[in-house]
Amino acid sequence: MTDSGSVATRTPATAAGTGTGGADQLPRITAEVREDGTGQISVDGVVQKIAARDLAEAGATMTARIAAIATDAGQALPVEVRDPDGLWSLLIHPDGRVDEAPDADAVTGATPTTRGPVPAGAAPATPVTTPASRASAEPPTGTGGTSLPTLDDLLAARHPGHTGPAEHGWQRAVRRVTFGAVKPQPGKAERRRRSASSAVRRTFDGPRTVVVVNPKGGAHKTTATMLLAATFGLERGGYTLAWDNNETRGTLGWRSQHGDHTSTAVDLLRALPHLQRRGTLRIGDLDAFVRTQREEQFDVLASDENAASASSVDAESFRSLHGVLSQFYRVLVVDTGNNMRASNWRAAVDAADQLVVVSTVREDTAQSAAWALDALRATGHEDLVREAVTILSAPEPKVDKDLRLRLVSHFGALTRAVVEVPHDKALVAGGPIEHAALRPATRDAWLRATAMVAEGL
Repeated sequence: MTDSGSVATRTPATAAGTGTGGADQLPRITAEVREDGTGQISVDGVVQKIAARDLAEAGATMTARIAAIATDAGQALPVEVRDPDGLWSLLIHPDGRVDEAPDADAVTGATPTTRGPVPAGAAPATPVTTPASRASAEPPTGTGGTSLPTLDDLLAARHPGHTGPAEHGWQRAVRRVTFGAVKPQPGKAERRRRSASSAVRRTFDGPRTVVVVNPKGGAHKTTATMLLAATFGLERGGYTLAWDNNETRGTLGWRSQHGDHTSTAVDLLRALPHLQRRGTLRIGDLDAFVRTQREEQFDVLASDENAASASSVDAESFRSLHGVLSQFYRVLVVDTGNNMRASNWRAAVDAADQLVVVSTVREDTAQSAAWALDALRATGHEDLVREAVTILSAPEPKVDKDLRLRLVSHFGALTRAVVEVPHDKALVAGGPIEHAALRPATRDAWLRATAMVAEGL
């Protein structure tokens, strides 16, 4: 099988026929299955449509129909199947078993003229230097030469671990209908997803602070904070905090799942002297102030929600809270307010290990984001801006293409990366954000965004 965009030179499936009949007597079968569950089967040019609920069901339907044709033929039939990740050559048996079809080159012993696809993790794109070739190409190093290899060098030279069989898409459907007899390698999309997960799970050498900015309301700061924290929490198994650092009132608490208390950052700030006087501060001491998002494995520290309160959080307050919270959380994702001149806003930026600038694909929110980056660069934060990640959210199912390209170009020149995330109706109502309620494409986009953020940590 090949990924889309890779070399797609294939051996005709009919060359892989088995059984007593010759390949010329077998029906020519091709099939296509799509993400939305639609597809088609072509048998000697006669097309049958497939309409299923999803890609996996479409794959199972296709397998069952071709197995029936194989029953009539009395033998396994070669099939070329195209899915969103590329092209497959398969053998489908009368009993529904599915095997990967042998290449014609493997049968005839011919030398291939085109290098075939390489399974994920099996070989790098660059030439491999074996120990033997290194020994012949490099003179032996004596005690007076370069330093000898260490344990770290030995560990670094290990082959990457096996990625395991596919868990998504048509590849998973094949594995399921064959009861594990055929274990296809993950497709392009799944390999991309696994790579992003690995980036998010990487080990940091201390707590890390991610600060989300755009001084305009409605720019999706809260959404980004919640979904970055949710992705970090799910991938890393907890120890993640989403923190609303609004100097007065923000909306992070409203967009989170409500707990059995309504305590906020102001309450924790007031309690810190008492908690610290008792001796060693424990993670359990924070339970009365943070709101645990059990499904997504992260906590939320809300800003002040008391409409009658005159309390506000300043720079000193932020630093006090940050010092304590950094003792217990590995990743802190900070939602900032709309006032760049507020001292706690500036303190959060000063504490940032990674800046995330967010915007919707709209002129007003994009102009606000660009203005914020200009201001940060003018006040000595050039490096922070250069290494920042921009997240562009689609406010509607369809966006202005020219504006989108203009924003990608502008922020791509200013920041390290630009990640686009799609519109999702699960976020429109403004209630508590549930990661599981998002469409798979949206979850994948936020995984990619979180991976890009993690790479800067």
